[in-house]
Amino acid sequence: MLIAGVDEAGRGPLAGAVFAAAVILDPARPIAGLADSKKLSEAKRDELAPLIKERALAWCIASASVEEIDRLNILHATMLAMSRAVEGLAVTPEEVLIDGNRVPKQIKLPARAIVKGDALEPAISAASILAKTARDAELVALDAQFPQYGFARHKGYPTAEHLAAIAAHGVLPEHRKSFGPVKQWLADHQGELF
Repeated sequence: MLIAGVDEAGRGPLAGAVFAAAVILDPARPIAGLADSKKLSEAKRDELAPLIKERALAWCIASASVEEIDRLNILHATMLAMSRAVEGLAVTPEEVLIDGNRVPKQIKLPARAIVKGDALEPAISAASILAKTARDAELVALDAQFPQYGFARHKGYPTAEHLAAIAAHGVLPEHRKSFGPVKQWLADHQGELF
C-alpha cells in the first residue's frame, strides 16, 4: 500500500513561511535513522534530507506564505501547506498519514491524523525532516539578507535574541504581523516596517 507521510515545520516562529512535506517511502530502499526531526541534530537532518529525496518513491515540499499565515491564521495556513505538499506528489498515495490531530479538509484522499506520528511512522518522520530542513534553509537565506536579526541561529522563533532584534531594528515584511510580539511592535510604532 502506498502511504504518504505528511508533517509541517514552522508553526511557532515569528517570521517566514510555514513549510510542509509529503513523502512516500520506498520499502525496497529503507533509510536508517529516520526520527522526529526535532529529536535529530541539524547535521543529522542535513545528512538525511538528500537521502530521503534520493530514495523515496515520491516527495514534495510546499509552504504557505507569511501573507497567507496573517490572512488565514497559522492553523489554516499549515493545513494549506500540507494539502499543497500532498497535491504536489508525483505518485498518488492510497492513504495519507498526517502528524497531529487533524486532517486538512482540502485533502480528498483517504487520510488520518496520528498524534506524535513523526515519532511513530517513518514516512511522517521523513516528511518532518524535509519540511524542517527546507524551512531552516529559508531562514538562513533571510539571515544573509538581514544579519542583524540572527535568523540563522534562532530560525525565527521568539527567542530573547530575536525579540531584542525586533526592538532594536523593527519589523520586516517577512515577520508574521498576526503574531503577538510582532503585532505589539507594530501597534507601538504605528505599523511602520523596517
